[in-house]
Amino acid sequence: MTVRTAEAEWRGDVKGGSGKLSLGSGAFSGAYSFGSRFESAAGTNPEELIGAAHAGCFSMALSLILGKAGFTPTQIHTLAKVTIDIDTLSITSIALTTVASVPGIDEATFQKCANDAKEGCPVSKALAGTKISLDAQLLV
Repeated sequence: MTVRTAEAEWRGDVKGGSGKLSLGSGAFSGAYSFGSRFESAAGTNPEELIGAAHAGCFSMALSLILGKAGFTPTQIHTLAKVTIDIDTLSITSIALTTVASVPGIDEATFQKCANDAKEGCPVSKALAGTKISLDAQLLV
């Protein structure tokens, strides 16, 4: 079983404090604050990182499912929009938008594969309590 790590450090009160998020692999380390999370200040935030994880997981899952169906994608690009409600401190939804180039596939098969990937990717499963939508577009 594979285990991945990430760390967070926070200093100060919620509005005036600041923190740092780091991935165990060393691939990313960034500052975060109340302003970067709930306003438009510079820095990252947990929701942005969840979005990156979800977009990456979905794209790989779609590639896997397409491969099992006999298709090899030349490109899959996925955007994840994570919505957080500051009043309830809840992630209320994640909207996935993917655009893929998959030679030889028909629209119905592509849509089925995309929906199977949305339901089956490990990050989608981990976020099962969150409304997840998908807009899947096939480039021709």
